[in-house]
Amino acid sequence: MHYQHMHVFGEVLFDCFPSGETVLGGAPFNVAWHLQALGDQPRFVSRIGRDPLGEKIVAAMDSWGLDTTQLQVDSERPTGQVQIEIDDGEPSYDIRAGAAYDYIDASQVTPAAAQDIVYHGSLALRHEVSREALLALTRDRDCAIFMDVNLRDPWWERDRILGWLERARWAKMNEHELQALGFDAADMHTNMDALQAQFPQMEHVIVTRGRQGALIRTRDGAFHEQTPPPEPPRVDTVGAGDSFSAAYLHGLRAGWPVMRMIEVAQGVAAQIIGVRGATPRDPAFYAPFK
Repeated sequence: MHYQHMHVFGEVLFDCFPSGETVLGGAPFNVAWHLQALGDQPRFVSRIGRDPLGEKIVAAMDSWGLDTTQLQVDSERPTGQVQIEIDDGEPSYDIRAGAAYDYIDASQVTPAAAQDIVYHGSLALRHEVSREALLALTRDRDCAIFMDVNLRDPWWERDRILGWLERARWAKMNEHELQALGFDAADMHTNMDALQAQFPQMEHVIVTRGRQGALIRTRDGAFHEQTPPPEPPRVDTVGAGDSFSAAYLHGLRAGWPVMRMIEVAQGVAAQIIGVRGATPRDPAFYAPFK
């Protein structure tokens, strides 16, 4: 399958670390950042506040060459923020409500075309306004949807997540999220069998398992996995899953075989763990993965 344009829908925000450091983030923004570095020129669909943080986002996107034509500006609501606490190397998130990205305006969205890929997560779908915008973006049923399940308490409901999964050609989640959605047998293969049986339109179910690496089930019932590369000295795990998603999307668009996608995606994710935050500013970071 030859895919045309890439659309990335959802939140862009600032991750605020205990040190006082602020880093651009949000899973969809991170994915768009990586895709741009990998040469895919994604169209990023989101909404920011008319405020200094929003201006920083526009400047960062401009400097990286990211398309800003689908970035909406909100005069009433602030740019998103997340307070991050790090406990034993693992992040926890306090995600502020009422952000501009909750109000992406469907009337300002340019719909994806047939044979386009649309990436979206689940956090930006917590508000009905942005849910309508995603429906407008994916109005053409021949566009291919990659859903990244990011369950952030209290901002998700099981039935609603399952409803969005009905539209996904590919779905990625971690092993804990798969279990939280009700696929909670002791054996991971059994859980993935059950999910794909419930959603037979899915071509790939992708489950990330930290240091164990990713496990992929394809629609023919086959499982694919590969030992991940050694990690560099760990700084934080923020954005590792997003870099995996971006590299996997890059491979889908390029028509790579599954094992090649796993290899590159795990390689990028391992390197992201060695940097602060999720968006490297040095293009040389991506050179080994192109």
